Amino acid sequence: MIARGAFALAAGLWLAAVARDGVDGWVAATDLPPLTIPTGAEVVARDGRLLRAWTVADGRWRLATDASRVDPLFLSMLVAYEDRRFATHPGVDLRAMVRAVAQAVWHGRVVSGGSTLTMQVARLLEESGTGRLSGKLRQIRVALALERRLTKGQILDLYLLLAPYGGNLEGVRAASLSWFGREPTRLTPAQAALLVALPQSPEARRPDRSQSAAAQGRARVLARALAASLIDMDTATTARTEALPRSRQDFPRLAPHLTDRIRRGAPEQPRHATTVDADLQARLEALAADAVRHHGARLQVALVVADHRSGEILASVGSAAYENDTRQGFVDMTQALRSPGSTLKPLVYALAFDQGLAHPETLIEDRPIAFGRYQPQNFDRQFRGTVRVRAALQLSLNIPVVTLTEAIGPERLMQGLRRAGVDAVLPGGGPAGLAVSLGGVGVSLEHLTGLYAALARGGVARPLSAVPEGGSEGERLISQVAAWQIGDILAGLQPPDGTPSGRIAWKTGTSYGHRDAWAVGWDGRHVAGVWMGRADGTPVPGAFGGDLAAPILFAALARTSPRPSPLPPPPAATLQVENARLPLPLQRFRPRGSIVAQGALPEIAFPPDGAEVALDGAPLLARVRGGTPPFTWMANGQPLDIGTSARESHLSLPGLGPLTLSVIDANGQASRVKVTLAH
Repeated sequence: MIARGAFALAAGLWLAAVARDGVDGWVAATDLPPLTIPTGAEVVARDGRLLRAWTVADGRWRLATDASRVDPLFLSMLVAYEDRRFATHPGVDLRAMVRAVAQAVWHGRVVSGGSTLTMQVARLLEESGTGRLSGKLRQIRVALALERRLTKGQILDLYLLLAPYGGNLEGVRAASLSWFGREPTRLTPAQAALLVALPQSPEARRPDRSQSAAAQGRARVLARALAASLIDMDTATTARTEALPRSRQDFPRLAPHLTDRIRRGAPEQPRHATTVDADLQARLEALAADAVRHHGARLQVALVVADHRSGEILASVGSAAYENDTRQGFVDMTQALRSPGSTLKPLVYALAFDQGLAHPETLIEDRPIAFGRYQPQNFDRQFRGTVRVRAALQLSLNIPVVTLTEAIGPERLMQGLRRAGVDAVLPGGGPAGLAVSLGGVGVSLEHLTGLYAALARGGVARPLSAVPEGGSEGERLISQVAAWQIGDILAGLQPPDGTPSGRIAWKTGTSYGHRDAWAVGWDGRHVAGVWMGRADGTPVPGAFGGDLAAPILFAALARTSPRPSPLPPPPAATLQVENARLPLPLQRFRPRGSIVAQGALPEIAFPPDGAEVALDGAPLLARVRGGTPPFTWMANGQPLDIGTSARESHLSLPGLGPLTLSVIDANGQASRVKVTLAH
């Protein structure tokens, strides 16, 4: 008898082992569906908030997420309601399945489900049904295989990604954004309960279709959570009375032009980080929409705001209405090439300051003048005679700036634009002419704002970017002194809102034919640019930068920071004196045409342009030939030797490194070289 019992036990163990091995082999041979799930591309703000998202290829909203980005209460409710033994079972919960079958037989209907979360993931991965025994067996097999291949955390993440939530919503993140307008990281108990209940009957329980069905499903989850001590009675009572959403919300669609552009640059990348401030972007989009509301049906506006210290774009509004066909809102006007009008004038004056041709207090003529067949006119067709350079820039006079452009050279102005990162396009691709300084070139709003950021940054140019990049030293465009002088002049303009001057440096521009109205400005931290006009380039009668764009500029800066950051103090080397105390050549600007003999132009004979000069602690020997004495020598825009009659000077310099050396004669004519000083 004992022998028979031992034999039976051994046989039973052998059969169990065979069965186990058979099941193991059956599970091991399972052909699993793909476990890498495509998710919609997304562009996020500097703080990680969603700016824009796209559906996957089949039009479903499925956004990347995992358990670490979901409210812990939701996860606890999910496990308590769907799969209490999720942490311990091997993919199939036999106790739950037996209970479900017994309840169905006893009640004549399905009372509870026997599917584990792993089995639900198996069904969702294969998009299969459970109506037939073969379908249920397939789920069991895939669930067992998944448990061997993946961790519990990975299986839970797949459920969070694939769970159906009605319509084209898949995954808890897409559902939370659509039903509640918020990420699932922080949910109310009522919201968490609804998100647990919906996947059981995603269409029947949709709150936009049946409030009662949604409420009943939510109540069941809350009751289970209360029984599991996840919430207390007061919380459950409050959650049951919380209003259900009545419709889906739109997914975030901030900065549509910018996000389109970023995604096109890397279409295979699933997530794109930006430097955009989501709250500021929303405020400026609202400002843009309001700005065109009371104007013609085709008027459009674009804005760019950046932190000029880092070059990070904080907001970019390509148009007032992305989907407005009448206004051609789909065109990104931050990138469109348009005539900048007078907004390039500050760069002309800055280059002139650096070359020793002028100073803010230099006198310059605003009188009729001709450069060959080109006869520039002021916008109002008036002439103001002799004015200070400061006033010429503040009044945006054309004749003085064209005169300075002729002295600097149009090509040098174009080089300055290129060094500032501005892709300036000349009409017809011809050579640069004097009209460049008046807007005779195509630039984009983003690049123009970048140029002004260089002025705000003390003369160092660094391209603006909406994508996080490593720190860059940038390239010096103009001296720190010249940059401050321009800022000081432009800060003296009276703001359109009646606030005191001196806090924001700003400039407006109006292109020929009133096609474009501009305003660009900065404070101690932020730079902003505004363009207004029509996307098709047709004229806007009566449109001026000062009337249309300037108020929007100041409103944009106010929405960026209620209190402007202070503008910087003058650099130590800044020459701040009245006209009478300037070096004689800087007291009055004389154009080249006033020199009778071209041979009289000064030329620096030593050091030669581009040379590296070893000083060994000694002064720099500088020689000039030609020109009319007395001469004034300047280093990086600062006077060193004033009113000398000698053609040779020994100049004491403050330091080593790159140096722009200029000499100005009694007629105001100048020559300059760039050298490097070494030990």
